[in-house]
Amino acid sequence: MVVTNACSPDPRVLRSAKVLAGAGHDVTIHAFDRNQASQMSESRDGFRIMRYHIGSFSYGAKWSTLKGKRAFNKTVISTLLANPPHCVYCHDADTLAIGVKVANKTGAKLVYDMHDLHHTWALMGRPRSLFRRTVAWVMERTALRRARSANLVVTSSGMRMDGVHNGFKEYLDGHGISSMVVENRPYVQRDVQKTVRNNGWTVAYLGRVRELESFQWLIKAIELIPADQRPGLKIAGDGVAADAVHHLLLTEASRLGIHLQLSAAFEAHDLPELMADVDVMYAMYEPQRGNIMQGALPVKMFDAASFGVPTVVNSECLMGEICRAEALGVPAAWGDTEAISAALLSLRNTIVEPTDRGLDQQTAMIAAVESLL
Repeated sequence: MVVTNACSPDPRVLRSAKVLAGAGHDVTIHAFDRNQASQMSESRDGFRIMRYHIGSFSYGAKWSTLKGKRAFNKTVISTLLANPPHCVYCHDADTLAIGVKVANKTGAKLVYDMHDLHHTWALMGRPRSLFRRTVAWVMERTALRRARSANLVVTSSGMRMDGVHNGFKEYLDGHGISSMVVENRPYVQRDVQKTVRNNGWTVAYLGRVRELESFQWLIKAIELIPADQRPGLKIAGDGVAADAVHHLLLTEASRLGIHLQLSAAFEAHDLPELMADVDVMYAMYEPQRGNIMQGALPVKMFDAASFGVPTVVNSECLMGEICRAEALGVPAAWGDTEAISAALLSLRNTIVEPTDRGLDQQTAMIAAVESLL
C-alpha cells in the first residue's frame, strides 16, 4: 500500500490494511512522513508501516509539496522494483504514478482506492483562480488516465438506492470507470458508548484541520446558544490550518466563556479516550471544495456513530442525506449559523444506535482483491 501522508493516523488506510492482513495477506504501507515526526518502521494489527524520511515538506497546494511528493514517488518506486509485490494498492490519486509504473514493470496487480477527488485540493483557498482551475483540470485528466490502468478501483461513496445525491462512484461512472464502494466505516466500539450527562456537554472536531472557515461558523453558532447552555470544545488533529484555528479558538473560547481542549495529531488507538466525553461531533466543510458536493463522506461521522455520538454535517449533499437517513445526526446548511446552532443543541442528549454496516463492504473488498491474486 502507498499513501502520501505519515499514516499517523489515516483511518481508511489503516482499516484496509488491517482487514487484508487479517485475511492472511502480507501488507506493508509505504507512507510519506513529511514532517519526519513518526517512527520510521512500525508493526501493528498484523501489517507493517514503513515511513520515508526524505526531508521536511509541507502539506497543501504548494510547490514544496509537489517537490516532496516527486521525491517520495522516486524512492518508493525504487524500493518496490527491488522487491516487487504481487499487488500495489494505491490510496488516492497522488500515489497512482507509483502504482502504474511498478505494475507496468513487474506485472503486479494495481488497486486504486479513491478516498476523494484529489484534484479539488488545488482549488482550496482560491477556488476561482484561473491558474488553480487549470492545475486542477490537468490533475484530474492525469488521475483519470492512470485510474483506467487499475485492475480494481475502490471508492468511498456512492448514491443510496433511494437517494438523490451522487457519490464518487457516480463520478467515476461518468468517466467510464467501474468501481466498488467501500465506505470508511469502523467497527462499533461496544465498550465505549455515549451516555447523557446532566452537567455540561462537549462538541468535538477530531481529524485533519485544513481550513479556518469551518471553525469560524462553529464559533458563531455556539455564540447563539444561551451562555448557560453553551458546550465546551475539543479539537484534536494537525493540518495546514491548525495554528490559525488554535489561535482563533483560544481567543473566542475566552470571550464566550467556554471550556476548550486543544491537542495535535493523534493515533487510532487514542480515539476511544478522545471520544469518552464527546456529546456531538462537528464535521462541516466548505462546499466549494468539489469533493464535498460530489460525494465526500467524513470519517468523523462514522467514527462518532461507532461510539453512539451524533454529528452535524453539511446538508444538500450525500453526507447530509446519509446522516439523516441513518439517524447519525443532523445536517445543516453551510453558513447558516442559526441552523448549525439549533442542530448542535438538538443533539446534546441524542445517542446514535451504532451498526456494523461497513462489515459487508469490507468483506466484498477482500474478495475483490483476492480475485486479482
